[in-house]
Amino acid sequence: MDLIPRVRCLVWKELLELKADPRLFGILIVAPMLQLLALGYAATTDIENVPVVVVDADRSTASRGLISRFSASPSFAIVDVVSSAREVDSYLERGRAWLALSIPSGYGDAIASNRPQTLQLIADGSDANSTNVALGYATNLLGAYSQERGVLDPRVQVWFNPRLESRHFMIPGVLALLLLAITTILAAMGIVRERELGTLEQLNVTPLRRWELIVGKLLPYALVGMVDVCLVIGIAVLWFEVPLRGSVGLLFAMTAVYLLSTLGLGLFVSTISSTQQQAMMTAAFFFMTPMVFLSGFIFPIENMPAFIQPITYLIPLRYFLVILRSIFLKGVGLETVWPQAAALAAWGAAILTLAIARSTKRAA
Repeated sequence: MDLIPRVRCLVWKELLELKADPRLFGILIVAPMLQLLALGYAATTDIENVPVVVVDADRSTASRGLISRFSASPSFAIVDVVSSAREVDSYLERGRAWLALSIPSGYGDAIASNRPQTLQLIADGSDANSTNVALGYATNLLGAYSQERGVLDPRVQVWFNPRLESRHFMIPGVLALLLLAITTILAAMGIVRERELGTLEQLNVTPLRRWELIVGKLLPYALVGMVDVCLVIGIAVLWFEVPLRGSVGLLFAMTAVYLLSTLGLGLFVSTISSTQQQAMMTAAFFFMTPMVFLSGFIFPIENMPAFIQPITYLIPLRYFLVILRSIFLKGVGLETVWPQAAALAAWGAAILTLAIARSTKRAA
């Protein structure tokens, strides 16, 4: 039997096994779409309708104008206007308001005479992340409001994401996470499943070489990964309206390089696991969880402690996140992302080589 037909037959066998298991088919095709739809709405740092209580000790036209500015903003919702700062405590303690804006007596006269006036913002810091975002919104609103009455006329221009929608930043990252989870776990479990069922022993007596067996086992999952990429990109662009400004061909080429890393990691996990459950737990807890936290998807790498930051260079997800977001939002080419592409390719080649070295034809 020639080389290509041998590998093709093994690939076809794997695809038939995937087709024969409706539950596995659902995990491979349906689950990524549902997860993207759910995470596309949930994975966002944008905040709307922040509840605000206002202490208006001035009760002037100027103070009412400032309050109306907050009311007109989609970022805020005025829950009440009180006269004393002592009334604010109950709103913050019970969670009825996240912010309190205190307008002092004499605010209107100070505005009319162009005298500086101090406004106080009180925030509930129990949810630090949301509070920081809300304070940023409030500070920007107050800054714009004061500039309208001053001599400054700043012009701010935001590139790549003019509306500053966090969803445009997060969804490409969700795509990378889905590919990591699906291809790594399924590649590891697929090989271990053959060992548990005893069918791997049947493959051992065939003319297949070790590398042919590995290619034949991993290639179907790479094909499934590419199908998932097509589906996820369609949802991201058509449903969530995430701009895809770069080359689609480059995106698929970089995805193929990324799959080299995830499938190699799955093969490596299969060499240190005896059962499917062990393979799944090992992949999830010892590899994927650290990758998610150290890749920059959730926490900015620049904000991590100095002794942690060098470790992030060992995380392939870090490089693919930069590549995806650059292609989607910036529309750059390979001449810009080649350092990340080279690092990703090197990581994939290293983990795949290590996995092959640990495996034998019997254990593969």
